[in-house]
Amino acid sequence: MKRIGIIGGLGPEATVDYYKEIINAFKNEKGDLDYPEIIIYSVNMAYFIGLMKEKKYEQATAYISEKIEGLKQAGADFAVLSANTPHQLFDQLRERSGIPLISIVEATCNEAKSKGLKKAGLFGTGLTMEASFIPDVFSKQNIEVVSPEDEEDRKLINLKLFSEIELGIFNEETRELMIDIIKKMVLKQQIDSLILGCTELPLILTAETYAGIPILNTTKIHVESIVKYCRENS
Repeated sequence: MKRIGIIGGLGPEATVDYYKEIINAFKNEKGDLDYPEIIIYSVNMAYFIGLMKEKKYEQATAYISEKIEGLKQAGADFAVLSANTPHQLFDQLRERSGIPLISIVEATCNEAKSKGLKKAGLFGTGLTMEASFIPDVFSKQNIEVVSPEDEEDRKLINLKLFSEIELGIFNEETRELMIDIIKKMVLKQQIDSLILGCTELPLILTAETYAGIPILNTTKIHVESIVKYCRENS
């Protein structure tokens, strides 16, 4: 099997989830414990997010590129970013990387296409919801991606992510607030699905459907791509 490299820490809760989901994918009834080798480079989330907020994209790219090189030097055969927000820099990171990178956005887009979806809602950090990197990839497959049209809803999602969910706090009240926003988007924006564009969101929005539409769990989809690449490229 190929050795997996993970850029983690963006944030830590999702990094733990990635590790658990990858290991679970390799468990079998034989109990042979044949798990892949995984190298995790957990980066400083505050530093990276600060660079992104200040639009210092070259510095942010250099920072993550350095960590990917660290994974390569440690023996990783390919690498992934265990968060959606840094995928804003994915094309630049792929160009600089000495090992293959698997995109969470491309994997999720392929999943949406396979399901015949046409208009997906998007939850994520404020940086992700304001950026075009997810809509740009999906538009190539004629799939529209929209964030909540109400600015207050976008601010609320971002606030809850950084003040609760990134810290491992999962309140039922927060879950219900997010479900209400999904219902509003279905009614007003006619979305046919929802992208959980932050890898912490599946930790609080755990169902496969809400408000009658399918949920695109980007962590789960990304892990499936990681496992497939790990097995097929041995």
